[in-house]
Amino acid sequence: MVSRAPSPAASASGGSPSGPTVGFDLDMTLIDSRPGIHATWLRLAAETGVPIDADLVVTRLGPPLVQEMAYWFPEEEIPAMAERYRALYPDYAIEPTTALPGAREALDAVRAAGGRTLVVTAKHQPSAKLHLDHLGLAPDVLVGELWAEGKAEALTTHGATAYVGDHVGDVRGARMAGASSVAVATGPCDDAALAEAGADVVLPDLTAFPSWFAEFTRG
Repeated sequence: MVSRAPSPAASASGGSPSGPTVGFDLDMTLIDSRPGIHATWLRLAAETGVPIDADLVVTRLGPPLVQEMAYWFPEEEIPAMAERYRALYPDYAIEPTTALPGAREALDAVRAAGGRTLVVTAKHQPSAKLHLDHLGLAPDVLVGELWAEGKAEALTTHGATAYVGDHVGDVRGARMAGASSVAVATGPCDDAALAEAGADVVLPDLTAFPSWFAEFTRG
């Protein structure tokens, strides 16, 4: 699924952007969605009577929802439970979620260089858009429901030269797309795991992105 917004870089020049397209993951890269996801899972547990460990769930964010569902529900119940989770999500997950430090500045750095910003996430796309709208983060393109190597599809389609993410799956997606893999150690994977997965650079968080990006664009 792909959602497009007008590109500031393209509209300013009347043509193609003058800078690079940079992709970003969403959960634990741009936003800290743990409180909202925690609340949504607790609500689902209360409705179903299933003893879901929401504390554990939020330590392994990144993969698609159905993968997490498989820990708690029989296979035949997963589609219905995923649908119910997504119905609960807007009421429980959006308000508690915050932008991670440096998120706005990272997007702004790409735009200031005449580039385009692309969010590629495994999250259900309507849920991702609710987060971005609520926090006032406005990428030029949003693509939902792609995970790990599957993210390469969107990165390649939109010509991303770099992809920023917090999970080893993000590193794999970037590498498959031939994009520079920029990892941030703000999610479930630590510096060593991200480096071992093949990240080109590992940053502590997005506050370090603008200076890295300035070097990247200089060549």
